[in-house]
Amino acid sequence: MRHLLWVLLICAAPSVAESQSQPQSQSRRVAADRMLDALKSAPSEAEAAPMELRLEQFWLEQGSPAVTLLVGRGVRDLAAGANQEAIGDFDAAIALDPDVAELYYRRGLAKLALGDTRGAVRDIEETLRREPRHFAAWRTLSHVAENRQDWKSAYAAWQKLLDIDPKTPGGADKLKDLKRRALGEVT
Repeated sequence: MRHLLWVLLICAAPSVAESQSQPQSQSRRVAADRMLDALKSAPSEAEAAPMELRLEQFWLEQGSPAVTLLVGRGVRDLAAGANQEAIGDFDAAIALDPDVAELYYRRGLAKLALGDTRGAVRDIEETLRREPRHFAAWRTLSHVAENRQDWKSAYAAWQKLLDIDPKTPGGADKLKDLKRRALGEVT
């Protein structure tokens, strides 16, 4: 009887954990939605800038304490130019929690810094698969396309960025320039 009770408790444990994490993930989604809505309706670049930072920090803090520790190390490694170490930190964090979009984005930045453009683009696309409104990922994709002189892709990515974050500094002027390059002289 006692053995049966333990089996029932063990079998029930994942559903209890899932039911506890489900409301947390839903509340995090609601919080992200609110922040993204506020960013989209920001009246000026000056008011949008701190909202962008808050969202980026929010996305960085999506994982467990172990993931957060690895993310902190990865961010420090990126800032120090230790890109290979950053990739290792983000690889480990992704292994622990593959659903955190920001992990792929940050690993993509490290790959980009090492000259692995293909790997970076794959990671950034993975970011966008998990969080389609990741404005920094759209910005980075636009820059990568621009560096390749793929003006149509750069323009399309910049449009997506401005749909999410219309007050991106210099965003409207950049859009005009990319449109001109992508589509020719626009009257």
